[in-house]
Amino acid sequence: MRSVLRATVNIAAWALSISAGAAFASDACEKPVYLTFDTGHMAIAPLVAEVLNRQQVKVTFFGANERTQTGDGSLGKDWAPWWKARAAEGHAFASHTFDHVYWRGDVKAAQKGDPVRFKMRSSAGPDEGREQVWSAEQYCAEIGRSEKRLQDMTGQPPLPLFRAPGGKTSPQLLAAAKSCGYAHVGWAPAGFLGDELPSEAYPNAALLQKALRDIRSGDILLAHLGIWSRKDPWAPAVLEPLIVGLKERGFCFATLREHPAYSAWIKAHPVVAVTPVKTK
Repeated sequence: MRSVLRATVNIAAWALSISAGAAFASDACEKPVYLTFDTGHMAIAPLVAEVLNRQQVKVTFFGANERTQTGDGSLGKDWAPWWKARAAEGHAFASHTFDHVYWRGDVKAAQKGDPVRFKMRSSAGPDEGREQVWSAEQYCAEIGRSEKRLQDMTGQPPLPLFRAPGGKTSPQLLAAAKSCGYAHVGWAPAGFLGDELPSEAYPNAALLQKALRDIRSGDILLAHLGIWSRKDPWAPAVLEPLIVGLKERGFCFATLREHPAYSAWIKAHPVVAVTPVKTK
């Protein structure tokens, strides 16, 4: 299935990503953490980029084409220069499904041997809010749509990874994605940085204190490029103090290329070039 979604192997890009990982490994500290960002309304995206650049921290971005405060969607042409700049800085990218599609449940097979199907609901795009029933092939294609768009904007093949919106999955959904070449990435309990929570009940100071107290070596951390419902933005208020505080505690930052749970998968599923997708 993955070969259908993608085109020819890009050996040069693959070699570059592997060499970048090797370079990191030679300088790696003993307490790595893996900061990841899912897309959002993008209003804080420039500030996030400034902090990451200033602190020389590399992260992994999971992209979906979500509604934005300005521009034509987080993976639209208006935001393409922002993504290209992040690629030049050495960050990594992976799919978050194109229309930010939530898994809602597995469909019970009418009889033994029926193909697996899933209840899905998009929170963006032309089918926003509408529940649909998808095959495994349709879900793989949806992951691939985001992957293709990220390749088009960044000029580099994304990682063979994905994150389901909300982290909502089932064993059958994960098996379907793996069958077409994608491993799922969740996050550590302490790595939920809380930027989705209401700021009235979860102020930034409390979120920062909790993260600095609870994060452990090897944790995957989750934040977003803007949450509509949070009144007191999490970034950059928490982001830079969190990075500085973790560094002071001996932690370092890496992309998921170096994560021990995914590095073997990435090497076994070489990054490849995909056919560019034009933005409407």
